[in-house]
Amino acid sequence: MKGQTPKRNTNKGTTDKTKSTIWRRIFVWCFNICLLCGIGIFGYVGFIYMRMPSLDYILHETRPAAIVFLDRDGNEIRSANRIMGSPVSVDTLPPHVWQAIIAIEDRRFFDHGPIDVRGITRAVFSNLAHGRMASGGSTITQQTAKNIFLSREKKISRKVQELILSYWLENRFSKNQILDLYMNRVSLVGGLRGIDAASRTMFGIPATQLSVGQSAQIAAMLKAPTTYSPLRNPEKNIARARVVLTEMVRQGYISLDSARLAAQSLRPATPTADTNLYRYWTDYVMDELKSTLGAFETDVYVYTTLDTDVQGRIARILPEHIGESQAAVVAMERDGALRAMSGGSDYQASQFNRTTAPRQPGSAFKPVVYLVALENGMLPDSYVNDSPFAIGDYNPRNYNGRYYGDITLATAFAKSVNSVPLKLTETYGIDTVLDMAGRLGVGTKLRREYSTVLGASEMTLLDLTNIYAVIWNNGYSVRPYSIIRITDMHGNTLYERNPSEPIQILSSHTVESMTQLLSDVIAPGGTGGRARVDGALGGKTGTSNDNRDAWFIGATDKLVIGVWMGNDDFSPMDSKVTGGTIPAEIFRDIVVQ
Repeated sequence: MKGQTPKRNTNKGTTDKTKSTIWRRIFVWCFNICLLCGIGIFGYVGFIYMRMPSLDYILHETRPAAIVFLDRDGNEIRSANRIMGSPVSVDTLPPHVWQAIIAIEDRRFFDHGPIDVRGITRAVFSNLAHGRMASGGSTITQQTAKNIFLSREKKISRKVQELILSYWLENRFSKNQILDLYMNRVSLVGGLRGIDAASRTMFGIPATQLSVGQSAQIAAMLKAPTTYSPLRNPEKNIARARVVLTEMVRQGYISLDSARLAAQSLRPATPTADTNLYRYWTDYVMDELKSTLGAFETDVYVYTTLDTDVQGRIARILPEHIGESQAAVVAMERDGALRAMSGGSDYQASQFNRTTAPRQPGSAFKPVVYLVALENGMLPDSYVNDSPFAIGDYNPRNYNGRYYGDITLATAFAKSVNSVPLKLTETYGIDTVLDMAGRLGVGTKLRREYSTVLGASEMTLLDLTNIYAVIWNNGYSVRPYSIIRITDMHGNTLYERNPSEPIQILSSHTVESMTQLLSDVIAPGGTGGRARVDGALGGKTGTSNDNRDAWFIGATDKLVIGVWMGNDDFSPMDSKVTGGTIPAEIFRDIVVQ
């Protein structure tokens, strides 16, 4: 109608209001979802963080103290408890060592943060192009976090922990310090950590001496230590090392000419020498170390008396002689410095150290009795009577069943007859004999009975050899020792041998006569004739009942060498095996070589 006011379109307003409400609800809904997701993510990260071990504790994790054994010349022969190489750093290494690592593992390490977005993007496109995992995007910081703190489990939780740790490392340490951590903790060979351990194992040198080519070969292993090992797969290692050298040129670390020279030097790694020949020695020294220092927590260097040349000769000779039985050898200088020790012919087969195992010395104990006679005025040319002798039910015969009647003391000793030392003991008293043994260092371990005179009381090869060392040390006391000094990893001295003045146990007259008797043993007609060789001064044989033990103790102008042979179960050996056969031959061969 004319003049009537048109009605407002209320439907449109209602529609707009409804749409606004819907969008508002969608926004609130999305906001709540995002908030819940954020809370969930934050909670999950917090939960993962709470389950992480203490960062400070792991960085300063405790481990058994590493022990490095060195020979008399200061050369390393073996180590124990060593799970890491010597510490290295960017400042102490030749630049090309750490540059090789940066070039192949994380070229933008010094430019990016905990993660490298550009590197991840590049890795994604590379993997898509190749249709496989051709490259990774982990930074050195991430790898350090994984190497130090985490297992290799492929779980989301581990990756979250890795990211948290990476940010923590970047905020706490400088780039150089993170690189130091990486180089010291990365595991490349045999479960040992650090590039120094890898360098020593594969090239026999510390990481501070690595050449450009060797640095490239170690960097080549980082992708997959076993696959690219220069020990197991030298061809693959060398091929990847060439890639490392190429990257070093591209990134300006080395010149093209240097890379070419380094490429020409690439070689398969040489396995380290077998150190099992030192294991009996280092086991013995380990016991001495614990006795000397007690408990210790710092890494130590133990400077020992070992002569590796003598030890090597013994290791070569023993397997050639002993067959199915076992043998042990100890060599010491006259002042007690132990120069070699082999507790058996094969450490892998048996770790039992027979140089410290008590066995019956047989006739090798007789010099103790003869020393008593010489000290009481007898001479090598004094006459004694070799004839059957019995004390109660104890009536031992001579080994060959023969008796020689009236003979000189020297002849009785050289032929190792049994009746004469028994008669000498009856004359001077068994307590006098045991007292002499005590002066020589073994008296408290012996039984007070006549069978002891013929070697029925057990003693170790080391103790028995020490008796002879006193004789060849001009009658002065000898105390075997294996450790010269001990230092910590910084060179601070923890122990240094400070020997006391030796005590004169035997007179010069007694020593002179005794060394003459020992010389006659290896002369023609003596029981130790097979030990006769240029450089040998003398010796003494010993064989226990039923050929269970066979011994020869002899000397040169530098060494006193003790040899034992027998079976671990105390069963008899072949009747042909006596102290004058295989043990004497082992002594001879050690001296000759």
